[in-house]
Amino acid sequence: MHTLPPALLLLGPTASGKTASALALAEHMPIEIISVDSALVFRDMDIGSAKPSAAEQAVCPHHLIDILSPEEAYSAAKFRDDALRLMAQITARSRLPVLAGGTMLYFKALREGLSELPQADAELRAHIDADARQFGWPAMHAALARLDPDAAASLSPNDAQRIQRALEIVRLTGRPLAESYARREMAAPPYRFVGIALAPTDRSVLHQRIEARFDAMLAAGFLDEVRTLRAKYALTLEMPSMRCVGYRQAWEHLDGLTDATTFRDKGIAATRQLAKRQLTWQRKFVEDWGELSVVPCDDETVVSKTVDTARRLLALC
Repeated sequence: MHTLPPALLLLGPTASGKTASALALAEHMPIEIISVDSALVFRDMDIGSAKPSAAEQAVCPHHLIDILSPEEAYSAAKFRDDALRLMAQITARSRLPVLAGGTMLYFKALREGLSELPQADAELRAHIDADARQFGWPAMHAALARLDPDAAASLSPNDAQRIQRALEIVRLTGRPLAESYARREMAAPPYRFVGIALAPTDRSVLHQRIEARFDAMLAAGFLDEVRTLRAKYALTLEMPSMRCVGYRQAWEHLDGLTDATTFRDKGIAATRQLAKRQLTWQRKFVEDWGELSVVPCDDETVVSKTVDTARRLLALC
């Protein structure tokens, strides 16, 4: 038997069944869910983020949902601090922390610790954003490639958020990104992590789910949600909330830059790209961590298989 208390990690790409699986776990064991999702932290971003409904959140306690205005920013460092604090509280209540979501950087930060990276520099970021507005993010990607070819090679030329941060770090530190990330805090959390990774065996099935869910979001009023957000808050496309998949594409459509068909196609394509990145992270976790059990998510059995796997793994703790 292990002396450390368990914490269950439930990760997977978008539309893989994480929410349904986490809620099913609540029927079999005393759990509290900690959201590992960089979009769910924002208030009033419900439809486009596929946020669990009020009824779903009532099944068991949920944490790190609706904690920030869309005008604010959240970070992996803040997530780690919040998650560890909540995990300790949940364990003290003799309940199991279930960390469920698809923001893989947050899982990595929680388990492996954080790199010693410089704090955000508002003035430098403003310069980078101004250059990006003038020249475009592919040009900023090219600028990063001149400073740090390895970092640029790992990023898409249109991945604005990561290009911005990479440029910021390289310019502030004067050293390659990989060297900065190698300076790592390795304080291990006082938990035994039990991990389940949901993964498709047929990528086309996940793509069909993504398309169907995006259409369901549109039918539920996603564009009206973004209209309301723009009216209620002082938002810009550079803010992390509006960089979330779907929201950027909706913003461009509302500005008249795309027609309805193009907006839908771009939204679905961006979501598929997100899923691809999530799966790349996840495969690396499976290779490196060892304790992750992979559950196929191609059909409705994903929920029962996840519950069975969790119960089996937790019985070994």
